[in-house]
Amino acid sequence: MKVDVVNMEGKKVSTVELPSAIFEAPINVDLMHQAFVRQLANARLGTHKTKGRSEVAGGGRKPWRQKGTGRARQGSIRSAQWVGGGKVHTPKPRDYSQAMPKKMRQAAIRSALSAKAAENEVLVLEALELAEIKTRLMAQALDRLVGDSSALIVIPEKSEDYQRVILSTNNLPDAKTVLVNYLNIRDVLGYERLIIPLPVIAQLETMLAN
Repeated sequence: MKVDVVNMEGKKVSTVELPSAIFEAPINVDLMHQAFVRQLANARLGTHKTKGRSEVAGGGRKPWRQKGTGRARQGSIRSAQWVGGGKVHTPKPRDYSQAMPKKMRQAAIRSALSAKAAENEVLVLEALELAEIKTRLMAQALDRLVGDSSALIVIPEKSEDYQRVILSTNNLPDAKTVLVNYLNIRDVLGYERLIIPLPVIAQLETMLAN
């Protein structure tokens, strides 16, 4: 698949052949869904906790005698029906993480990238650089490149040049930078356009090759 390569002004400077194994792979919706759900599940902390009857303080004495008071029998003021009592069938800490083989995760990313490429939502940049750390400069560049669309910017490394891009993008609500090593299904599907500098293509080919 051939796509245009543009500069930071949004002007075409050349063309490049995207690796067909990555950007023309079969689009497996079920696999992408599984990978997406797995990522959401793995992000859950699972630290929710409430105290049961045996864990709350107090209630060691029977509040009143069993018979003769006219009131319902009670064994403890920390039973579930009492204010301040222990809770019943409530959440306990647990691990929500789901396992997924590496090859399936890679196939899901390839599928997502192929879906983006099929919809012409992949933009290849000749070079991604800013003269200084300035949110306004990054916002203007993104406006020229993708207009009002949200954008995921994939960067090859955390060098000084790319660090300026990262810091300039942090405060933009519709844009995000991600290192190519941390490219994930949620981010790829969550943004309308994918911005890839030329050096990233070779890295993707190495990462996602079968």
